[in-house]
Amino acid sequence: MLKSLLRYQSGGGNVSENHTRKKLYENGVTNSLHSNFALLLKLSEELLDKWLSYPESQHVPLCQHMLGFAMKSVTQIVMGSAFEDDQEVVHFQKNHGTVWSEIGRGFLDGSLDKSTTRKRQYEDALMQLESILKKIIKERKGRNFSQHIFIDSLVQGNLNDQQVLEDSMIFSLASCMITAKLCTWTICFLTTSEEVQEKLYQEIDQVFGKDPVTPEKIEQLRYCRQVLCETVRTAKLTPVSARLQDIEGKIDKFIIPRETLVLYALGVVLQDPSTWPSPYKFDPDRFDDESIMKTFSLLGFSGMQECPELRFAYMVTTVLLCVLMRRLRLLSVEGQVIETKYELVTSSKEEAWITVSKRD
Repeated sequence: MLKSLLRYQSGGGNVSENHTRKKLYENGVTNSLHSNFALLLKLSEELLDKWLSYPESQHVPLCQHMLGFAMKSVTQIVMGSAFEDDQEVVHFQKNHGTVWSEIGRGFLDGSLDKSTTRKRQYEDALMQLESILKKIIKERKGRNFSQHIFIDSLVQGNLNDQQVLEDSMIFSLASCMITAKLCTWTICFLTTSEEVQEKLYQEIDQVFGKDPVTPEKIEQLRYCRQVLCETVRTAKLTPVSARLQDIEGKIDKFIIPRETLVLYALGVVLQDPSTWPSPYKFDPDRFDDESIMKTFSLLGFSGMQECPELRFAYMVTTVLLCVLMRRLRLLSVEGQVIETKYELVTSSKEEAWITVSKRD
C-alpha cells in the first residue's frame, strides 16, 4: 500500500523475484528484533523509570510518550546506533511526520497535488529521509557490525540500491506509526478494564516471575497476544488497506481500470457483528476461540498473513507491557473522552492522558 502511495516504481519482477524480496523483508524484521532485544528492554526500562519518577496524580501524555518510544525503537533497530543521539531521532521524526501526514490525507483525497507549498514540503521531507537511508545503506555495504539492523538483511540480499531504499523507507514509515498507535491503544484499553489488566499482570508474573524478560519466554504470553489482537480489532488500528490494481478487473458490471487505487474497508469487517459478538466491547477472551483467530489471520492481522510491520509492533508492545506491568498499574483519567481519527493508522484526535501508580 505505501509503495503505491509513495509512487515507488521498482519491483514488478516475476513471481520468484517478488517472493525473494518479500522473504528478505520478513527476515529483516525477525533478525533485527532478535539482535536488538536488549535494546528494546533498555528503551522500555527508560520509559518505566520516567513514569516511576512521576507523582501518582500527574497526568501522563500517552500519545506523545508512545510516539517517542516507537521512534527511538524503530530508528535504532532499522538504521543503527547513529540514532542513539536524540537529536537525530527528533530530526527524523519531524520529516517522518510531514511525509506521513500527506500520505494519510494528501494522496487519498487528492489535495496534495493542488497545493504547491504542501507538495514542496512533502517532497523535501521525503528527500531528507531518503538521504539518511542512502547514507546508511552505503555505510553498511560489505561490512560486518556487531549490531544487526533491518537494513543489513536487505543489503546482504540480492537487491539493488533502489529496492533497499524503498523497502527500508516503507518499513521505517509504517512501523513507527503502527508501533506507536498499538502501544497507545493497548494501554488506553487496559486503563478501562481492571480485570483485563490484572489478568495480564498475572500471566506476566507466572511466565517470568522475577527473572529477566527473554524472547524465548515471550512466546508463552498467550493472553498478552489476545490483548494485542483485541486492541487491533477494537481500535480498528489499520482501518483501510489499499493497492494499485495491476491489471484491469471487473466486479459485477463495474470495470476497475489498471493502476486504480483500490481501498479495502478493514475497519468495517473488524466490527461486523455477524463475526464479532458485542463488536464494540474490548474483550480479549474472544480470541480463545480458534475460529476467531483464524478469521483474524485471514484479514492479515496474525499468523502467516501477518504484515511484517505489525509483527514488529506486536513484539515491541509486548516487551513494553512486560516491563511496565510488573511495576505499575495503569489508570484512566476521570471524565476523559477519547475521540478517534481514522486515517491509514487509527489515532486519537487529541492527546490521551493516563496516570500510573506503583504496584506494592
